[in-house]
Amino acid sequence: MKKIILIGSGGSGKSTLARQLGEALHIEVFHLDAMFWKPNWVGVSRDEQKKVQRELVKQDEWIIDGNYGGTMEIRLQAADTIIFLDMPRLLCVYRAMKRMLKYRNKTRPDMGEGCPERLDFHFLKWIWNYPKTKRPQIMERLEQLSQEKQVIIFHSPAEVKRFLETLR
Repeated sequence: MKKIILIGSGGSGKSTLARQLGEALHIEVFHLDAMFWKPNWVGVSRDEQKKVQRELVKQDEWIIDGNYGGTMEIRLQAADTIIFLDMPRLLCVYRAMKRMLKYRNKTRPDMGEGCPERLDFHFLKWIWNYPKTKRPQIMERLEQLSQEKQVIIFHSPAEVKRFLETLR
C-alpha cells in the first residue's frame, strides 16, 4: 500500500481515514477538496483537476481522498489500493451534519482555504441518493479492478477501526 485512494459518500469518513492512514503508513495525504475549491467555494476547472491529478499520481507514494467522478479514473489507474467507504446513508447524513456544527463558520482542515463549512439541501440529497445513484457504478468498476489492485470495502466504522488496528 503505497498509492491509496479513498472514495465514498460525503460523510463516510474519507478524510478522517486518509489522515489516520497517513500517520500509520507515513505517507503524504492529499485532500482533493482542499486542492479543488478556492476561496468562496469557487471550483477549479475539470481540466485543472486532471492536470493536478496526473502530476500527483506520478509520485512514488500518496494517499488521495475524494470522489470527483469525472477524474476518478486517473486515480483508479494509478492506485495500488482502493478503499471504498460504503457506509450507511443515515450515518453519512449524521456525520455531515455533525461536521457542519463542528466547523460552523470555519474552514475544516481538509477543505480549501476560505471555504467555510456549509450544509445545504443539495449536498444532503446527494448523500441520501449516493447508494442508488453512485454506488452501483463504483461497485461495478471496483469489481473490474479487483483482479489487478487491492480493493478494500468497508461497511461500518467498526470495520475501519479493525483495519487501522492491524496497521499499528
